[in-house]
Amino acid sequence: MTERTLKQVIPGAETSDGAGVRIKRSLGQHPSVRLDPFLMLDEFGSAEAADYIAGFPSHPHRGFETVTYMIEGHMLHEDHLGNRGDLRNGGVQWMTAGKGIIHSEMPQQEEGVMRGFQLWLNLPAAEKMTDAGYRDIQPEDIPEIALTGGRIRLIAGALTLDGTSHRGAVTGRSTEPLYADLQLNPDGRVSLPVPAGHNAMLYLYEGEASLGEQALRRSAANVLDNGDRITVTAGDGGARLLLIAGKPIGEPVVQYGPFVMNTPEEIEQALRDYRDGRLTA
Repeated sequence: MTERTLKQVIPGAETSDGAGVRIKRSLGQHPSVRLDPFLMLDEFGSAEAADYIAGFPSHPHRGFETVTYMIEGHMLHEDHLGNRGDLRNGGVQWMTAGKGIIHSEMPQQEEGVMRGFQLWLNLPAAEKMTDAGYRDIQPEDIPEIALTGGRIRLIAGALTLDGTSHRGAVTGRSTEPLYADLQLNPDGRVSLPVPAGHNAMLYLYEGEASLGEQALRRSAANVLDNGDRITVTAGDGGARLLLIAGKPIGEPVVQYGPFVMNTPEEIEQALRDYRDGRLTA
């Protein structure tokens, strides 16, 4: 086994998106800050309604997938396909934009804490024009794995621990995404396999933790070197962090706002399709 070490730290930058929702964006701050196949990672979290109340009114996407993980709060998804999903504490919404989708994500609360994450997962060229799709994953449908040092919520991918195979709520994607929420006990320590050759990162969002002897930075994409295993140790107050890994696509990425394709010509086509009402045809 080869332990992965910390390669690069990309701190989350304060910004806003949608109709003014305050977020911290690590991956995706600009085109050079991506981790193939992941395009963007946003953390949102506030007890001030003004930071999230305007939400994300109706807007289009093409060429990738969005994964929204709600830690705390209530948001409603609606799209042109007629899908409607309530995203609540611990739930996940997995949306495939494919050839085109128009959707909205609007808060269903006027006070209290709302916090969570949105990850953008690229699609290879052969899948960018696939049919759009949507899956609303309830908290109870996300497998939880108990460990000596804590527990894991396995949103996507597969893990083999002590000879037992575990499958997440989402599997079968060509980029083989691994998406897990690690909840570590005070001074808890976990060692997990991560496929060699997959790009991987850890995102610490509560407490303190280290990767071997290297401290992880909070609210940052802690990008890892290659290897096939990670060992994470929490501080004396415990920790929560995301483990995100995936098989690189290795294709050109051309992005214009909510459209992610392989060439400028394909972006121009997406813009024409949206303008002419053909994006979701």
